[in-house]
Amino acid sequence: MKSILTEQQIAITIKRLACQIVEDHDDFSKIAIIGLQPRGIYLSDRIYAAIQQQSKKQQIDYGRLDITFYRDDVRNELHAANKTDIPFSIEGKDVILIDDVLYTGRTTRAAFDALLDYGRPKKVALCVLIDRRFSREFPIQADYVGKYIDSFDTQKVLVRWKENSERDQVTITEG
Repeated sequence: MKSILTEQQIAITIKRLACQIVEDHDDFSKIAIIGLQPRGIYLSDRIYAAIQQQSKKQQIDYGRLDITFYRDDVRNELHAANKTDIPFSIEGKDVILIDDVLYTGRTTRAAFDALLDYGRPKKVALCVLIDRRFSREFPIQADYVGKYIDSFDTQKVLVRWKENSERDQVTITEG
């Protein structure tokens, strides 16, 4: 197991991602931030909080999206759904989807399908903590990236959060 990001590096990366989002958007009334269930919400909660601090407490729509039944790789398995919580309209808004790792692009593709059930956004951007850039199965690219990782398909990138583990940490392991 090799460490990719420490707790301190994750905190710095989250602050940087929030700064980039704030730099790109003047009017947060036209923005919606949506974390992908289950693991993307830990990152999205923190990015949302950092943006709130930087944006002088402007109202920013924030929600959570469950994509369980939109995935194309869960057909033969029974899965428990998470809760979608999008208490606002995304119609005509710039939506920023947030997830922990971008790997094959299948999760993001499923998120696009699920998102369209809630309206038609003006634009969708993707923010990820880790981009495993040489493993795409779909032509999907993140707009905001914490760290690029070059890895083999046999390797696993593990993102741990204090909320569900003992500490924040990103590691890469074999198989």
